[in-house]
Amino acid sequence: MTPLTLISHHLCPYVQRAVIALSEKAVPFERVDIDLANKPDWFKAISPLGKTPVLKVRDHAIFESAVILEYLEDTGPNPLHPADPLARADHRAWMEFGSAVLNDIAGFYSAPDGAAFEAKVVALEARFAWIEQRLGDGPFFAGNRFSLVDTVFGPVFRYFDVFDRIDDFGILTDKPKTKAWRTALAARPSVVAAVSSDYDVRLEAFVRGRHSHLTRLMR
Repeated sequence: MTPLTLISHHLCPYVQRAVIALSEKAVPFERVDIDLANKPDWFKAISPLGKTPVLKVRDHAIFESAVILEYLEDTGPNPLHPADPLARADHRAWMEFGSAVLNDIAGFYSAPDGAAFEAKVVALEARFAWIEQRLGDGPFFAGNRFSLVDTVFGPVFRYFDVFDRIDDFGILTDKPKTKAWRTALAARPSVVAAVSSDYDVRLEAFVRGRHSHLTRLMR
C-alpha cells in the first residue's frame, strides 16, 4: 500500500478513531503529533480546517475523521463496515451520534458553572440511554464483530476513565449493556494502543487548564 502519514494530536478523540481503524486493518502508517496551540506552518498549509486528524497519502491530504475512515474502508483490508447497505447506513448514523456525544463531553468538562455542568450531565445521560436501548448482546456494537462504530466509542469511553476518578456523575448508571461495551472496548488492543501511556495524565492536565466547574471539583 501507499505509505500513510497520520497527522495527530495526543488527546484528539478523532485521531484515535483513525489509529484504531488503521490498527484493526493492520495498515502500516507513520504518526506525527503536533501542538494544536502552536500549529506548524506546514500543517496550516494542508489542513483547511486547522484540525486533526489529517491523513497524508502521497501528495494528498485527507482531512475529517469520517472521510479518513471511509478512505481506509475503500482501500484497506479487513472491512469494518457491514456489507448490507441498510446496516451500513445504520452504523454511519450511530457514528454521527458518537460525534454528538463527544460534543456533549466537551461541554461537560468546559461548563463554567454548576447549572451548565448539570445540564450536560443530563444531556449525556440521555445520550447513553439511547445507546443502552440500541445495544444487543455484545461484546461490541454489532455483536462479535468489531466495527467502525466501535472505533468511535472507544475514545468516548476513555474520557470516563479520567472522569470516574473525580466522582461518579451517574451518567452510565443502570446501563449494563453500555458498561459491558465499555469494558470490551477498553480491552481491545487497537483501542489500548491508540493513545500514549501518559494519556490520562495529559487529559487531567488539560481539564485542569479549562478553569471550569469540573476543574473545581478536581480540587
